[in-house]
Amino acid sequence: MSAACADVEEPSDDDDSYVTTGVNGSTSSGETGGTASTGAWGHNGSGGEGGGSSSHGPYPIVLAHGFFGFEEFAGVEFATYFYQVKQYLADNGETQIFTPAVDPFNDSATRGAQLEAHIESILAETGADKVVVIGHSQGGLDARVVAHDRPELIAAVLTVATPHGGSPVSDIALGITENDAASDIIDNLVNLIGSAIYDEVGDETSVTDALYQFSTPGIAEFNATYPDAPGIFYASMTGRTDYHLGGQACVPDFHLAYIDSLKTVEDPTEALFVISEAIIDGSDDSPNDGLVRVEDAKHGEFWGCVPADHTDEIGQIFGDNPGFGNSFDHKQLFLELVRELRRRGF
Repeated sequence: MSAACADVEEPSDDDDSYVTTGVNGSTSSGETGGTASTGAWGHNGSGGEGGGSSSHGPYPIVLAHGFFGFEEFAGVEFATYFYQVKQYLADNGETQIFTPAVDPFNDSATRGAQLEAHIESILAETGADKVVVIGHSQGGLDARVVAHDRPELIAAVLTVATPHGGSPVSDIALGITENDAASDIIDNLVNLIGSAIYDEVGDETSVTDALYQFSTPGIAEFNATYPDAPGIFYASMTGRTDYHLGGQACVPDFHLAYIDSLKTVEDPTEALFVISEAIIDGSDDSPNDGLVRVEDAKHGEFWGCVPADHTDEIGQIFGDNPGFGNSFDHKQLFLELVRELRRRGF
């Protein structure tokens, strides 16, 4: 399916009306239930500070992985975090897609610095001025760190199931790992396992630092430290599971036709998320993807929810079907996300 090109009115250099910022979906470019897209998976809506008229846009796309993430699992080329997404995008004309690896377990200050270094290398390699980052889970927080610290490197940040508002699961987990001795044991175990199965693991990997960042106090500190940068476009979307259709929580600021086409499709809870989904439901019966509540995933212009759990969103585990009767296709989702970004000039 080829990308549809459309003319987009570009904002002036001093016009920030298209910059969408803020946790929980605060936005300056769309109303709740706002602009509808058109055509076959068509696209229509406000744009950002992109540029150029190429159907594939001027900016390389960086896919930023989340917690426990990797570029290649155990050195196996086909076993990628964004399962087969890079190849699928290439098959549809998107050849400048990068999937850098950062520490699988660490806070986003550390991972963000690593991502920044990768982005600098990507810009040097491609000759581009900026990149667009699509971050899944913690990868979205890493992208926000880079956007805050080095805004000149980033054109847009699109987050997928990123816990901008934290996760109740981390609060529970920190109750188990609340003392230094337990934290050290867990960190050492993760480093030992990580060294064996990841192709890029930092020396100071810390699962407890990552868990703290997702906790209620940790995410409050993060959001205060890394406010959004003017001139960068921010958008978000997420998943919903446990047969939840999302209700009002999933009403988007901007309608992407592919996401809208799935609004009556349900996703059964997989065994991996039965406990975490129950933890979230126990504290707040709101739609979630098994790890992140929809409301906590909103940041900037909200593009809605897909019937997928936290791993379905990226095609894991290794292409596992999202569930009986669920027609969601993670590769098509990423293609449509990229197409919309391109349509807006990014």
